[in-house]
Amino acid sequence: MARLLLIEDDPAIRAPLLRALRERGHAVAASAAAMEGLQTALAERPDLIVLDLGLPDLDGRELLRMLRAVSRIPVIVATARDEETEMVRLLDAGADDYVVKPFTAAQLDARIRAVLRRGAGPEEAAPVIEVGGLRIDQAARAVTLDGAAVELTPREFDLLHHLARHAGQVVTKRELLSEVWQVPYGGADKTVDVHLSWLRRKLGETAQEPRYLHTVRGVGVRLSGPS
Repeated sequence: MARLLLIEDDPAIRAPLLRALRERGHAVAASAAAMEGLQTALAERPDLIVLDLGLPDLDGRELLRMLRAVSRIPVIVATARDEETEMVRLLDAGADDYVVKPFTAAQLDARIRAVLRRGAGPEEAAPVIEVGGLRIDQAARAVTLDGAAVELTPREFDLLHHLARHAGQVVTKRELLSEVWQVPYGGADKTVDVHLSWLRRKLGETAQEPRYLHTVRGVGVRLSGPS
């Protein structure tokens, strides 16, 4: 669970984001103004700040500069502008990432998790992950299902291994493109769909009758053991 601070003045955006991020397991505080947000950030020391630029008392860019003068808390900027020059300025000013409005809570959650992973440094992966009858050996790059070997391509193994590391969680296609295909800012969802289809076939299941790979429509996919 991450402790988040959402600095957003528009209640029509703030309220549903608060609800959605809390539903995803985060502890979220919110501020509707820049100076209130700065005080909360310094007092509460959240794990990450989501910062809107259009604030009533102070421009969000100025607040970002103030934050960076006193803190290294990761900041994801929410902006309505998608010009490359604007993004470069935000990153140069100290933002760790950005999302362009309108965005979904799932997209923001994926960015939050990616930024926090980068800040945590290299993660020590478990040498063997077991989910139900699936056994995934990272060192040997070998997979067995109910004791029988499953032959996977290197990409299929990387996809399955990433999902297994986040077993029980919904992983977005954007995150899979970023983490498995190393395509951080876009790519074809169809690529993920095709590999998931191949992976399902080798695990002896279909999208209509899943055992391990469960599609969450409009969000992503979750790996979990048969109930």
